Formats: sequence, structure tokens, C-alpha cells
Amino acid sequence: MLISYLVPVVLVVMLLAASIRILPEYKRGVVFFLGRFQSVKGPGLIIIIPGIQKMEVVDLRVVTMDVPEQDVISRDNVTVKVNAVLYFRVVDPEKAIIQVENFTQATSQLAQTTLRSVLGKHDLDEMLSERDKLNDDIQEIIDSSAESWGIKVANVEIKHVDLDESMIRAIARQAEAERERRAKVIHAEGELQASRKLVEAANVMAENSAALQLRYLQTMGDMSNKNASTIVFPLPMDIMEAFRHLKASPAAQARTGGQAPEDGSAS
Repeated sequence: MLISYLVPVVLVVMLLAASIRILPEYKRGVVFFLGRFQSVKGPGLIIIIPGIQKMEVVDLRVVTMDVPEQDVISRDNVTVKVNAVLYFRVVDPEKAIIQVENFTQATSQLAQTTLRSVLGKHDLDEMLSERDKLNDDIQEIIDSSAESWGIKVANVEIKHVDLDESMIRAIARQAEAERERRAKVIHAEGELQASRKLVEAANVMAENSAALQLRYLQTMGDMSNKNASTIVFPLPMDIMEAFRHLKASPAAQARTGGQAPEDGSAS
């Protein structure tokens, strides 16, 4: 008699255990009634009729997905290996279950193909220097494609761009040549600016001879501050003018003196 009462009790307990579901705050249950979509339930206590209703549980938290390393050929025909990380979450559990078989795998495959196609349209220099722009482009493309699956892509980050050793050496030589070019350009610009300033200074000194004399005295003062054995005698420019006049005057006297004896002998 006891066994006849115990069997129904056990069946009722098993039925209740199969019917009761408890979902946490970050999960939702997509309920199907006889194979047809019925509703999205949760969180909390959910009662399901076994055999008639079926529930698929969906996690609404942000999923961090590692995009596997991809071989990418850039627009300038350079082969690189690129990997990235993808952040996404489910915003519509109904679409995530009904519209796609496995939304996690589908999002991963979409991220891989988008990563190759987007990076293949850019040069190597753009991959290395414009990562923020490339991240935004990839995120926008994946988000627009996965929107019909109820997926929201929050962010995409390119982690590594690996190059061959030969390409690394070529880039190093290119960077060195670029630095040398910039140094030569900067030096030439400095020489050009200095020449212009010297021309302006010469024009100012030409207007006033005292300016040249002051500059001469300043140069002497700068030389005296150094430990040098050079002896400098300041000589005014007016004295040099006098010497030039004296040098010219004997020649004139010689010419006149040479003519005088000839006149006297003729007399």
C-alpha cells in the first residue's frame, strides 16, 4: 500500500522539478509552445510544462571574444598577421535564438571576415598609425550586420599586427631615412632664416657706421671671456681711411716729380 502512494508522489515531485526554472537577473528565457515562439521570460521563477513548452536560456552580459589571428594582405601588398578582441552582448533574445542557429559562432565568423576585408583596403602605415579609425570601421560594419540577430557590438580592438623580420628591418631603414630627411630640412630652414637675419643686420649697420663699431666691440668682449691667448688691437675705421689716403698720395707725388726734371732739362 505504501508503494502505491509513494509512486504518484515521486512522479509529482519529478514533474515539479522539471517544470520549475529560476533565472538570474542577467539571463532571459525564450519560451516555445509546441514549437512556436510564445514569449521571453525572466528573471526569477519560471514554470514550464514539460513536453509542451521548451525554454532556451540566453545570457545578456557582455561577451569578450578573441578573434583568431588572420593573414591579411594590405593594399601595398604586405602580408601581416592581425588578431583582435570583440565585445558584444545580446539585446534581443528572441532574434538571437530564432534568426541564427548559434549567434556566438556566427558573430565570431563575421568578425574574422570583416577584419580581413577592412584591413585589406588600407596600407601598412595606416594599420600601424590609425588603429582607432580602423577599430571604429570594423565595429560599425559588424554591428550593422549583427543587428538583425539581436546582437549589439560594443567595441572592437586590434591587439597585434605582426610583421616578418625582413619587413621590420625595411621599416627601420625607412624610419631612419625619414629622420635624416627631416634633419636636413630643418638645418636648411635654419640656414635660410639665419641668412635673412644677417641681411637685415647688414642693412641696419650700413645705415649707421656706429652700429658696426658697437658690434666689433661686442665681439671683442665675447673673445675676452674665453681662455685664449689671442691679442686683439682695436683699430678705428677712420684710421684705415687715413692710411689709404697716405698710400695714394706718394704715388701722385712720384708722377708729378718725374715730370718736373724733364721740364727743367728742356729749359
